[in-house]
Amino acid sequence: MRNDLERLDAAFVGTPLAGLPIGHGPAGSVLVADVDPHRLQEVWQVAEALVPVIGHRPVMVTDDFDDALRIRAEPEQGPSESELRAFAEAARSSEPWLAFRHYSEDQEVAEGEVECYARGMAGVDLSALVSDVVLPTTRPALERVLYGRLLADTDLHDRVFSSVRAVTPVDYWYRPDSVLLMLLPTTDVRASGYWVDFHGALTRESRQRLAEVLAQWRHRWDARLVASWGTMLQFQVGRRPTPGDEAWTAAGQLKALSPNLGLSRWEVAVAMPAGDAWFVHDRP
Repeated sequence: MRNDLERLDAAFVGTPLAGLPIGHGPAGSVLVADVDPHRLQEVWQVAEALVPVIGHRPVMVTDDFDDALRIRAEPEQGPSESELRAFAEAARSSEPWLAFRHYSEDQEVAEGEVECYARGMAGVDLSALVSDVVLPTTRPALERVLYGRLLADTDLHDRVFSSVRAVTPVDYWYRPDSVLLMLLPTTDVRASGYWVDFHGALTRESRQRLAEVLAQWRHRWDARLVASWGTMLQFQVGRRPTPGDEAWTAAGQLKALSPNLGLSRWEVAVAMPAGDAWFVHDRP
C-alpha cells in the first residue's frame, strides 16, 4: 500500500496535486488533503485525466460535516474484487427510475391551481400557455405541455432562461471550506458508486441504484461525478441534452434525485441545454 501511495504521489508531479498530503482513506480509498476549494474543478479534471495511469476514479469530498473523512495511518479494508463485482452487477440490473421519483410527479392540478405551477422561479406567469388544458390533470402532464409551448415562444423562453440559466454553470456549485480528493480503487464508473456518500442513497440497495444512474448518465450525457458533499452531488457534463424530449427527460431524472432543487421540471429543462454542470440536492 505504501508503494501505491508513492506511485500516486509520483503521478501528481507537475500538477496542482503535487506536494499535497496523501494517505489512506475509508474502505480502501486514498485521500489527498488541503485541496484549494477555489480550484476543486481544476484539480478534479487533473485527477480524471490521470485515471488510465493511476487506476483510481476521483471524487471530491469534504470533512466539514464528517470527521471520518481523514487520512489514516494504516489502510482500511475495502471491498474484495468479488464483492465489488457483485455490487456493480446488482447496480446494472436495478431499475433506478422506478425508485428515484420526485414527489411532484404524483401531484394533481385542479381548477384554479394552474398559475401556481406555471409561474416558477422566473416569476413569469405562463398560465396562458396552458389555458386550454383540461383539468384536473397531473402536474407532469401540465408542465410537459407548458414546456413544449414555451419552446415555441422565443420571447417568453428567453425571459425564463435568463432567470434559470444560473443553475447549470459551475458558478452555481457549492464549495465547502475544506476539500479533499478521494481516489477510489476502481476505474469502473458503476463500481465507483460503492464509495459515493449521498443522503438520497443511504442503503446498499439505493446506493446500487445510484451507481446505475452514474453509469447511465456517463453513457448518455458524458456526465462525470466531480463532487459528493453528502447532501449534494456535482457533475461535469460533456454532452448537453438538446431542447425538447432530451432536456425534458434529463430534467425529470435530475429532479427525481433532487427533492431540494427549487425549480420546476420545465424550468430545469429550459436550463439544461445551456450548461455543462449539473447539481443534485437532497437534504434531510
